Amino acid sequence: MKNRMKQLGILLVILLMVNIAQNGLSNPKTYFLNMLIALPGIVIGLSFHEFGHAFVSDRLGDPTPRTQGRVTLNPLAHFDPVGFLALMFCGFGWGIPVEVNSRYYKHPRRDELLVSLAGVVMNLIVAIVFSFIVHFVYINVPYDKLSDGTLMGTLFNILLQVVIVNVVLMVFNLIPVPPLDGFGIITEIFNLREKNFYYTLYNYGFPILMILLIVGVVDKILNPMVNGVYALLLQYIIL
Repeated sequence: MKNRMKQLGILLVILLMVNIAQNGLSNPKTYFLNMLIALPGIVIGLSFHEFGHAFVSDRLGDPTPRTQGRVTLNPLAHFDPVGFLALMFCGFGWGIPVEVNSRYYKHPRRDELLVSLAGVVMNLIVAIVFSFIVHFVYINVPYDKLSDGTLMGTLFNILLQVVIVNVVLMVFNLIPVPPLDGFGIITEIFNLREKNFYYTLYNYGFPILMILLIVGVVDKILNPMVNGVYALLLQYIIL
């Protein structure tokens, strides 16, 4: 665990430097104001994501998440400072991973798949719910009161950021590289534990993910998918 946190810390420092150099130095006031507007969405997104994993595992008979106090929406139970800062400043992030024990599952492959899906499904639900809230505000509040610089405009932007952050968390976690949920999903669908390469890929997943993030491959995958999902929410719910 300590080694993993050290790796995550190194990754965060690198990505923070790159991100601030690219986006924050030209207008630092606007940059950090945008980060503050995104803050509620980050807290909500990370809390619901990890709660989803814990809740489903608990319902499937595993007492581990409840014993560790993870079956809750209290953000402090899921708060990972490195993952929080990464999401705030780099556009992606994570909470403290929920520990589960598959020995308690009646149908291990199916149940592990459900637990892996739970976090991203929860983010999708939050994004949809807040899209309806944004739509309600959009059609009931005069347009001039939603302009930048007004109180309602700021609140409206915060609500939009809750939608966007949860879409980002959903898409990012679906990337099929360990330790992300996407890898857990394809592991159970294709029964990868029976494959010779599984444990090698699992053990080296974090360095692989680090490289993909630093060279920008994740952004090239993430941005079109996030934009696509957000466009659908705009078209069918928000506007």
